[in-house]
Amino acid sequence: MADILVERSDKVAVLTVHHPERRNALTPELSGQLAAAVTAAENDPGISALVITGTPPAFCAGADLAALTQVREPELRAIYSGFLAVARCALPTVAAVGGAAVGAGLNLALAADVRMAGPGARFDARFLKLGTHPGGGMTWMLQRAVGPQRAAAMTLFGEVLDADAALAAGLAHRVVAGDFDKLVEQAVGFAAGAAEAPRALAIATKRTMRLTETLTAHADAVEVEIAQQVGTMNSADFAARLAEARRR
Repeated sequence: MADILVERSDKVAVLTVHHPERRNALTPELSGQLAAAVTAAENDPGISALVITGTPPAFCAGADLAALTQVREPELRAIYSGFLAVARCALPTVAAVGGAAVGAGLNLALAADVRMAGPGARFDARFLKLGTHPGGGMTWMLQRAVGPQRAAAMTLFGEVLDADAALAAGLAHRVVAGDFDKLVEQAVGFAAGAAEAPRALAIATKRTMRLTETLTAHADAVEVEIAQQVGTMNSADFAARLAEARRR
C-alpha cells in the first residue's frame, strides 16, 4: 500500500515515501499525502526540521505514469505537489537518499535544503531517455545545485551520479557509509542541528537565505539581514542563551 510514513525524533519529523513495490514512484494521491504531511509538520510547533526519505531499495523512482489513465497538466501538477511542498517548506529540510532518485524523484531530492547520500544512491534525471521533457522545475533546481555544465551532462547526456560523484559535484553534502537505517540516523542527527535553534529563528533565517540568494550586491544582503538580527538580539531566546553561554 502506498503511504507516507511519519515518525518523530524529538523535534525532527521523518517523512518516508512508502510505495516499495513501485520503488516509491509518485502517484497524484501519494504526492498529495506528502504535501499534507509537510504542511502538518509546518503547522506543528513541536517540529523544527524535516528528513525526507524513501523505503528501500529506492529513494523515489519518479512519477508513476502507469497510474495515470491520461497525462494532462492537472495530473502532472498533482504529482509535482509533493516535492513542491518540500521545496516551499518553511522548515529546514534534509533528504536522506539511500537509493535511486530518478526523474521526479531527483526533483524530490533537489527540493530539500541538504542531501545526504547512502552508498547505493543514484541521481538520474532520465527525462530525455524516457522521451519526455523535464518538469517540475528540475532544470532550474539542478543547475543551481551543480552548475550548468554538470546539469547539462545529467539532463541532456544522461550522466548518472553515484554517491561519491554526487558528493564531488556538490549535489550531496555527505556520503554516509552503512545501511539505510544508519543513513536516516545520520540525517536525523544532522537535522537536529537546525532543530536546536529557536524554531522561529530557523524559519526566518531560511527565508532570508532564499532572499539573499537572489541578490547581486553584498550591501543589499547587509540591509536585508540587519533588521532581522536586531529583532532576534532583543528576544527572550537570545537573552536566555547568552546568559547560559556566560554561565558556562
